[in-house]
Amino acid sequence: MGKKLYVGNLSYSVNDNSLQQAFSEFGSVQSAKVMTDRDSGRSKGFGFVEMSSDAEAQAAIAGMNGQNFDGRDAVVNEARPMEPRTGGGGGGYGGGNRDRY
Repeated sequence: MGKKLYVGNLSYSVNDNSLQQAFSEFGSVQSAKVMTDRDSGRSKGFGFVEMSSDAEAQAAIAGMNGQNFDGRDAVVNEARPMEPRTGGGGGGYGGGNRDRY
């Protein structure tokens, strides 16, 4: 199973292909995705790369973290698991109809 990496501080011109090319020199890239804004389609400045093995992932971290990538110093580390979203409804306004008259 591959190892997922977080890649931050990306230039807004970086796309999925350029991200994959940059990491491919450290091993086999299973996937590379730059996160984009849902409405504008503009890059959010970070993405994720999945390497084929732990060894390749460690090589990519060592080789890319802090290095200039398209004009900015990339931040590369192991991705943390996505935490479940909590809440729902109410929108921070307390929801419901409490203490009304």
